[in-house]
Amino acid sequence: MERVDNDVDEPDEDVYSRFLRLHLQQYSRFTEEKAGKGARMKQSDGGSLTSEEEDEMEATEDSEEEFEEKEVSRHGDESIYEQLGSRTTQLVLEKQFGREVRRLRKPRDLYGLSALRSAQVPCWPQECEVLKERIRHIGEWGIFPEPEPLYKPTGQEQSLECLAPEEGLLVYVSNKACKEPYFTYSRVGGSPRPLRQATYNVDKQSDTLLFEARFESGNLHKAFKVGDYDYELLLRADLYTNKHTQWYYFQVGNMQRGVCYRFTITNLLKPTSLYSAGMRPLMYSVREAEERGMGWHRVGTGISYYRNNRSQASRQCYSLTWKLCFPHSGDTCYFAHCYPFTYSDLQDYLAGISSDPVRSRYCKLRVLCRSLGGNMVYVLTVTNPSRSPQLTSGKKAVVVTARVHPGETNSSWVMKGFLDYLLGGSEDASLLRDMFLFKVVPMLNPDGVVVGNYRCSLAGQDLNRNYRTCLKQHFPPVWYMRNLIKRRALPPPSRRTPQTPDGKSGQGTNSAPPPAAAAAAARLAVFPAPLGGMTSLEASLYRTFTALEKPIQPIVSVLVLAPLQTETLCSADLDPKRGSREMDKG
Repeated sequence: MERVDNDVDEPDEDVYSRFLRLHLQQYSRFTEEKAGKGARMKQSDGGSLTSEEEDEMEATEDSEEEFEEKEVSRHGDESIYEQLGSRTTQLVLEKQFGREVRRLRKPRDLYGLSALRSAQVPCWPQECEVLKERIRHIGEWGIFPEPEPLYKPTGQEQSLECLAPEEGLLVYVSNKACKEPYFTYSRVGGSPRPLRQATYNVDKQSDTLLFEARFESGNLHKAFKVGDYDYELLLRADLYTNKHTQWYYFQVGNMQRGVCYRFTITNLLKPTSLYSAGMRPLMYSVREAEERGMGWHRVGTGISYYRNNRSQASRQCYSLTWKLCFPHSGDTCYFAHCYPFTYSDLQDYLAGISSDPVRSRYCKLRVLCRSLGGNMVYVLTVTNPSRSPQLTSGKKAVVVTARVHPGETNSSWVMKGFLDYLLGGSEDASLLRDMFLFKVVPMLNPDGVVVGNYRCSLAGQDLNRNYRTCLKQHFPPVWYMRNLIKRRALPPPSRRTPQTPDGKSGQGTNSAPPPAAAAAAARLAVFPAPLGGMTSLEASLYRTFTALEKPIQPIVSVLVLAPLQTETLCSADLDPKRGSREMDKG
């Protein structure tokens, strides 16, 4: 018996809207009759409907107009879509030519960045108290014709003993956000409770500095006033740990011009530091930025890094001391360990790329995964469009990652410069895009960046030490990053040939290589020896990488992958402790 469809397509309704509308109508009839008369769509033992059941279905099937008339008579003017409106968010009613048209809601943006808003609001652990206003700085801090001047010791630097907490006047304390021993859940904006006051005893002395660090990437736990213009500072350890106190970024206000202030951070854990080699703290003045266009710059005199009389988590603590005279009274200033580059800064930068009609042609933005805290981990695919799919699949892949350690903000600026050049209009940049397919992950640890950690993620672990983990839920960025590399580095399973330890084909044999040989073969399958010649630096890096149980950590990691196997490993350790001079030595 041939079935006749009495439904007529509406000219202004697409096929998906019509399918959903008919599906909802049929579902409503089925559930209604099932409740009243029992299920009318019964299957035989063979799993299909009998001829009698098909006839009964066709006899009881109503046309679309008849069904809507029944619904109106039963529920008045209220239609089925209005009834379902309270249960679904995917249907949208639009007024067109005097009547309502049902449509599906527009799908979410597949690129992770909406065209209507430039960035997703960062997610914080639910314990964290966060200021609602975003801290913004001018983007460029200036181009220096020469390297920033180092501090030259004068011999007058002092190594001070740390006072007991009860001997100083507590003027600032932030929520440590470690009420739980581990991460529980996150939400946009952090704690839902009203923001409490973090400053203390300010009314006792009007000349006391005001501190604040409850903003994105900020880090300052406590501040004590130990003299008229002398302050001891305690940094917050990485969340859900009791170590890694090195990154600092905080705000200072209510200062007086012409007064020499001294700041001492007393719970640093590294025995050596670049501050002992002439590095100076960074400062940003809001007044200087507005009046002179000056951004972040190095400041401080009397800089000293030394061992103190405190310990933390059974580890010796060290102090950093510097003196400073502020240029303006009543200004708002910021201090930082290195030039800040926040998660919101990254999203603004990526939104600029995706909205550029030129750069967006050869740079596609996707979401690699969501971090443990719910923040997006972005991946960019950069290459010039090829004339055929065969040419695209034949390109070598270059994987570049950065910011696995949140406190290494210099890697984000290196990544920004790299992307600016690669997406530029120079002939060399175009040639690179013609020859290679770049996979770029500019920020592997957005959670740590948001909360102001120095080294760890919200799992309380160093992501760089967990590339071999199978715990995808605990370390999603490195888990998905490793899989991305494997997909580009290894051939499909159908094209892989088992290899014995001597390099011959293992087909037709039942012997398995020893565990040590299998582990080495698996390691070289992802990181094999380069096919071409290597410089002494590349050879040294390759031998180090394949020999160590824990891989070396470059601040910016670069992998060059052939279409089906790895060809070259080129990793540059840009750690500022060693600098580029050690790289030149090989």
